[in-house]
Amino acid sequence: MLNRAETLEQLARLCRREGAMPPAIHATGSPQLDAVLPHGGWQSGTIVELMPTQIGVGEFRLLMPALASITNTERHAALIAPPYIPFAPALARHGIRLERLLVVRAAKNADVLWAFEQTLRCKSFGAVVAWPEAIKDRDVRRLQLAAEAGRSVGFLYRSTFAALETSPAAMRLKLCPASDGGLHIDILKCRGIRSGQTVMISPPSSANPISTSALPKSDQSLIASH
Repeated sequence: MLNRAETLEQLARLCRREGAMPPAIHATGSPQLDAVLPHGGWQSGTIVELMPTQIGVGEFRLLMPALASITNTERHAALIAPPYIPFAPALARHGIRLERLLVVRAAKNADVLWAFEQTLRCKSFGAVVAWPEAIKDRDVRRLQLAAEAGRSVGFLYRSTFAALETSPAAMRLKLCPASDGGLHIDILKCRGIRSGQTVMISPPSSANPISTSALPKSDQSLIASH
């Protein structure tokens, strides 16, 4: 677990190498979702709110192609306060370069938000995933500005109760498992398209590019090692 001083030192070392980053689009790995999203995937310079009915319903596999493609370039990715210990072998099998993945464990919610903002703003990072316990509108607005400044994409986990509130995030998705093992995604907000659309994601199969033997119906085996 890195404290604030250690995290700041590591970020400073990484960000000394940063340069101008062009906008980027990262595929979700799901043709159904890519077909609906503007430009065909996750867009840099945005905050994406993920509101799964429970952690590990299958939502993390939609982030894997982006994390893999980013860490196979000159940029890094970060996981901020994940609820489970990241399972390195499974991440590596999905193409993520572990030496370019930073995991920050933070005991206080304020430190989670601080680390999230700093990594988003640092151009050495192409994607940041965070699990804060609580967050306010002004925090999301600040994170959105940080993502724009860093040309990164931030995936923000929130409770489904947050769907009842407005948010300055560029994209808001509510996710729940489908009876066939796939995902039911409600697009509550997305810049560039009409909100209120629903996307059904097919369950993992050998023909699905976002699935492997390490990714069953639940994502918990991917990000957790008990």
